[in-house]
Amino acid sequence: MFTGIVAAVGTIVHVRTGADSVRIEIDANGLPLQDAAVGDSIAVSGVCLTLVAKHADSCAFDVSQETLACTTGLDKVGAAVNLEKALRLADPIGGHLVTGHIDGVGAVTGLQPDGGHVRMRIRAPAELSRLIARKGSIAVNGVSLTVNDVAGDEFGINLIPHTLAVTNLQHLALGSRVNLEIDMIARYVERLLSQSHTA
Repeated sequence: MFTGIVAAVGTIVHVRTGADSVRIEIDANGLPLQDAAVGDSIAVSGVCLTLVAKHADSCAFDVSQETLACTTGLDKVGAAVNLEKALRLADPIGGHLVTGHIDGVGAVTGLQPDGGHVRMRIRAPAELSRLIARKGSIAVNGVSLTVNDVAGDEFGINLIPHTLAVTNLQHLALGSRVNLEIDMIARYVERLLSQSHTA
């Protein structure tokens, strides 16, 4: 479990392709790894991955083909990735509860500078858009954000200067693909409603 508060922006420095997965090595760029152990979960641009190796300033993960098929940004050398270690029970929840299980991949459709802020629009897959609510929470590349508005399959968010400075969202351009995780409550409401219709 995570909170969507990015601790560091790392860089993928090596990708090794195997038979049914790839191993990625990430320069952790200051993410404290002293207390991280092999087997721990770390969110990489919103995707919960298991730490399989670590060094003083880098960490490695195995990414399955299934995960690669339903996410974006995990297999390109040089890519900037948001990093967050798993939530501990005593930690403050500065964002919202994020599982690291990506619901779909969206695409950036609008970027409008507004002072030091950027107003961004993202098109979500149709099956997800109905679960995104105005003033609700959403994780974009693992970053906890508030939805400003929803129009059809598109939604708007406001990126403050701090968020732009400390996440990989600063690198997004029109057409960029992003990992989306909808609010956990919406998943359960959708499940309950689908069950009530079949009962």
